[in-house]
Amino acid sequence: MVGNQTDECFFSLLGLSNDLHIQIILFVLFLFIYLLTVLGNVMIMLAVKSNPQLQNPMYFFLSHLSFLDVCYSSVTLPKMLETTIGEQKTISVSGCFAQAFFILFSATTEVFMLSSMAYDRYCAICKPLHYMNIMNIAFSCKLVATSWTIGFFYALANTLPLLRLEFCGSNIIRHFSCELPSILSLSCSDTFMNKMLFLILGGTVGIVSLFLTVFSYIHIISTILGISSTEGRQKAFSTCSSHLIVVILFYGTGYFRYLRPSSASSVVLDEILSIQYSILTPLLNPIIYSLPNKEMKASFKKILRC
Repeated sequence: MVGNQTDECFFSLLGLSNDLHIQIILFVLFLFIYLLTVLGNVMIMLAVKSNPQLQNPMYFFLSHLSFLDVCYSSVTLPKMLETTIGEQKTISVSGCFAQAFFILFSATTEVFMLSSMAYDRYCAICKPLHYMNIMNIAFSCKLVATSWTIGFFYALANTLPLLRLEFCGSNIIRHFSCELPSILSLSCSDTFMNKMLFLILGGTVGIVSLFLTVFSYIHIISTILGISSTEGRQKAFSTCSSHLIVVILFYGTGYFRYLRPSSASSVVLDEILSIQYSILTPLLNPIIYSLPNKEMKASFKKILRC
């Protein structure tokens, strides 16, 4: 119903439920999650900016991750809230393609941002004497810029080919957002090249980022196990435990959502996984990074007193 063969130029987002009472509950729940996500991540950015004790590479990356999480959640949640409670549950084709681009852009950038943070922890724990020389501000900025650049071109490479597709069948997206697999499933054009491109590029991005992260953590764990004192091991592990939890949550759900065989796909499972990595992960990141961190909690208290 969308494309060159018709005048209609929109997709219908099916959302999570057709029941009005459930829609109201979901609207309130996800509005609360969105506000908490923005508040928590903005608080981290303010804490890092205002506290001289947090002016180091680890918190530099954390502030960029927080900004990215605000962007990531803002790509999907506002439109999701609109379609959940509003009568119009549609999105224009151009708007849908744009949302797909920014979802891929944000997710891919976050993957490499987490890899950069893993390398930062590797340098801090495994090469403490050379840490500040290696992770200087110039190199840290290059890692952040590289993460954003890879994310941009990966998203562009996957969304530009959508422009050649025609949509002449159903225009109902059985999802709460315009993710690439959902869009491709509606096209009446040959999408083999699109799917292969998505699989090859996605697999490459996934393998490279996972290798960088696993490489860093193999050396981190080996170094921690080599520390003789229990207190020393606990202190070293505490500096990377928060990041490791975030990595497992984000990588695990994201890879399982996109890289598992289509034969193992189900609408309900896809929705749960998408909610986990695109909505809950940006909410949990500030909590995971802040709760065990005394400096961050002290900075929060100073901000709240102002």
